[in-house]
Amino acid sequence: MTRETAFYPRLKALSDEWMDLFGYWAPMVVTDTLEEYRAVRETAGLMDFSMLRKVDIDGPGALELVNSVVTRDVSKLTPGKIAYGALADDDGKMVDDCTVMMRAPDRVRFCGANDRDHQIFSARAEGKGISVREFTDEMPHLCLQGPRSRELLQGLTSADLSNDVFPYYTFREDVEIAGISIFMTRLGYTAELGYELWVERARALELWDALVEALEPRGMKVIGMAALDLFRIEGGFIIGGIEYGPTVSPYECGLGWSVDLDKGEFQGREALRRAKEETTLRLTSVVLASGGASATGAPLLVDEVEVGLVTQAVESPYLEGKTLGLAKIRGDLKEPGTLVEALVDGAAVAGEVVQHPVYDKERTRVRS
Repeated sequence: MTRETAFYPRLKALSDEWMDLFGYWAPMVVTDTLEEYRAVRETAGLMDFSMLRKVDIDGPGALELVNSVVTRDVSKLTPGKIAYGALADDDGKMVDDCTVMMRAPDRVRFCGANDRDHQIFSARAEGKGISVREFTDEMPHLCLQGPRSRELLQGLTSADLSNDVFPYYTFREDVEIAGISIFMTRLGYTAELGYELWVERARALELWDALVEALEPRGMKVIGMAALDLFRIEGGFIIGGIEYGPTVSPYECGLGWSVDLDKGEFQGREALRRAKEETTLRLTSVVLASGGASATGAPLLVDEVEVGLVTQAVESPYLEGKTLGLAKIRGDLKEPGTLVEALVDGAAVAGEVVQHPVYDKERTRVRS
């Protein structure tokens, strides 16, 4: 049954188009998708991301326990730092892409999008004196994304949000926005400078109102998931249920770089060792001559041989309306310049593998 986030009472007045995102209602469009897109690329956009699952793992050995589950080596994280990577099952298949936040060696905060995360950590912690608490609904959160997001937020807080003090992939627990205590991360899903604002549920609507009242007159827009698809595909970001599911390895969906086979034992390690050699598909980006959203799921062919598929396609504003898709393709063909054909609604459409990601490949904007 689809649930409502803490911010739903405000959003329901803004949109008539909704979707189920990880079990919660999320607006597809708030004003106009291209207007929302431009706001994030030029100023800032506000979105509800409360549906991401949040888990606290606390107690002696908490960091070691998390390191025994996720694919990345998080053992050397220092307080305030964040690591992104994968959580795979014992068969080396994707459960989730996730972030690990180190509050202290015995206090770790985890964020993903799958209810299995909590179950896996709880089973691992049994009998070890480590508590595992899922608190998704207790601490909803908003994302403010865009090149002016720092400037806009700085006017609502006395905390120093400068890049030197608050760099990319870090978090703060000492920030107040409009007098409201916030757990704040410097992360995002748009390939722009941005922040996540986690707040106690009791003050969620107060935070919403403060942000909208102060920032909408300065060009910020509330955005929906249709615009988010444009950002994620231009920025090369994956999502569960599209780029991966329970039959896909991290190597296939673009997270092979996060698998540290040398860090010691962790869940799925031996299966992942095999998958590294056996997985044939790799994630990349393709531009097609036509098709737009209809190219989603299209098989990709080279010399009439099927070599992959488009996971999701959009008409990219960054590419002036050209059809851009995230795609999985045979590893030996993933280099930019490879010519492909996509079968879109039964018709062959010419295409090409391009630089991946298309938008700001070096992530200079998010690090600014």
